[in-house]
Amino acid sequence: MSMTKTSQPLTGIFWMLVTGVCFISVTALVKFMGTGLPPAQMAFLRYLLGLVFLIPAIGALRAAHLTPRQWKLFGFRGVIHGLGVISWFYAMTRIPLADVTAMNYLAPIYVTIGAAVFLGEKLAFRRIAAVVMALIGAFIILRPGFREISSGHFAMLFTALAFGASYLTAKVTADEVKPSVVVAMLSIFVTIVLAPFALIDWVTPTLWELFLLFCIACCAVAGHYTMTLAFAAAPVTVTQPVTFTQLIWAVLLGYFAFGEAVDIWVVVGGVVILSSVTFITWREAVLKRKPTTPALNETKG
Repeated sequence: MSMTKTSQPLTGIFWMLVTGVCFISVTALVKFMGTGLPPAQMAFLRYLLGLVFLIPAIGALRAAHLTPRQWKLFGFRGVIHGLGVISWFYAMTRIPLADVTAMNYLAPIYVTIGAAVFLGEKLAFRRIAAVVMALIGAFIILRPGFREISSGHFAMLFTALAFGASYLTAKVTADEVKPSVVVAMLSIFVTIVLAPFALIDWVTPTLWELFLLFCIACCAVAGHYTMTLAFAAAPVTVTQPVTFTQLIWAVLLGYFAFGEAVDIWVVVGGVVILSSVTFITWREAVLKRKPTTPALNETKG
């Protein structure tokens, strides 16, 4: 029995490391594609090509019998998540990988605030302090007045906020329908929401670009799957700190593959934010024995 307890955290850490590789692969591929296609079109094609992975969920969708209220919730989530995905694709092509990765750590902080405002969860002093520290981390990254804050940085601020709102909506629907239905409805609605934005400024993609977008979809799906395996093998308090490796890989990949300068303040700010997220997650696990704030990558598109 003791061997099982020892091996599960190691398994969880392993799968979270694999998850990090998958999600960094997504960001690297988007960065590699550059600005050849409009952000909205790239996001639309990524989700459209990813619909093939929903085939196993068709049976669950047909048996769901959703209520009008649930349709509205799924529709709202599709709109806000879709806008977040567009912003994320936009930011990816305009600011360094490390900036995108570090600022994405803010999403769980927004969820903590939103859960208190909209779901009535209590914010104890320690959680408030952790939220303040995370915002200080964001300030360290942006350093207004000391560096140029580009449109990509503003886009990432909105992306984290949108993904946080998306998770809060998922938290409500997950209590009422199967997880596979929640995931499938997100993919379907986001694809529908992104379609008009993509058609406004449509650029005919090449076969190579379609292949890269399909690879992005595969890496994203694989990342969410391995993340699920990590959560099944070990508590979030064990796997959460492992997400810091994504920032390390983002810095290294940005430097060696894309010639991006290493900004130590971005790393410091990312560490501050992630430490706050980890602390909140740990406190929730200790006090409530079930997490109310999502792990970092649960909000990724």
